[in-house]
Amino acid sequence: MAAPDEVLAAVLALLAQEHVLTLACHDAEGPWAAPVFYALDGEELVFVSSPRTRHGLALAASPRCAGAVHAPANDWQTIAGVQLAGEVRELGDEEATAARAVYERRFPFVAGGDAALAAALQRSRWYRLRLDSAVLVDNRRGLGARQRWVRTDAP
Repeated sequence: MAAPDEVLAAVLALLAQEHVLTLACHDAEGPWAAPVFYALDGEELVFVSSPRTRHGLALAASPRCAGAVHAPANDWQTIAGVQLAGEVRELGDEEATAARAVYERRFPFVAGGDAALAAALQRSRWYRLRLDSAVLVDNRRGLGARQRWVRTDAP
């Protein structure tokens, strides 16, 4: 069994390689999932979204969420991904500026001057997802190969 620090390092390595999080939340209508581009910032994910989306409204009411990130796979033997749980918070102006800088390093097109994207970003908010637990799934190591990490100060 791998040490927690080794599991976290493997989780972060996979998250650094990929860029789309399927974010799962819950509201009065039930469970909901939405894909969002993210950038890894330390042990947290930063993303941008409209606060008027279903997931934006759900997270404002209840910030606990789950998610999944996975590499492309053509068969069961190449499945590799992360299942995660954590808490999302909307960022204030100063934190949002820092998050945007991280995001722009990952996605240079965001700063590229596209007018439609710039307008959408003006209506959007920046968010930070703190990982509280993660399961690394790597079928390249065998069917169902999993390693679990849990933040020691997780709620």
